[in-house]
Amino acid sequence: MKRSLTFLTLLLGLSCQSQASSMFENSEDAIEYRKASFQLIRYQIGDMGDMLKGKIPFDAKRFSERAHNAAQLSKMPWEAFIQGSDKGDTSALPSVWKDRATFDKKAADFAKYAEALAKAAESGDKKVISKAFRNWAKGCKDCHKSFKD
Repeated sequence: MKRSLTFLTLLLGLSCQSQASSMFENSEDAIEYRKASFQLIRYQIGDMGDMLKGKIPFDAKRFSERAHNAAQLSKMPWEAFIQGSDKGDTSALPSVWKDRATFDKKAADFAKYAEALAKAAESGDKKVISKAFRNWAKGCKDCHKSFKD
């Protein structure tokens, strides 16, 4: 977990650079960056999902923290889908590069749903939160259907 948090700090620092493609020395770096971003998103989804499913007690403060983390993280992986990163250890399908407009729209929608979830989480209302979480999860699955192996 400590390693993940250190890597998260690194990722957040890197995301502040203005030219995404210049921050990656090669396609392997881009693939590693986006995998790490998605892994961190997965941690947020897992914890929030477990709270909503009743697997662990619902904690509105913790949920809100996870939702805000997810909103920030949901903006990050997309910059790493650079030219040439379609080869190597990746689950990204060729459709990412063949239908980039659709991919970019789904990525933007995913980030928008994450922002809506963060806002809903501030309410502390589990019903409102659950709906926003379902929309965000649907955005995640929607992209996977077309663009992930």
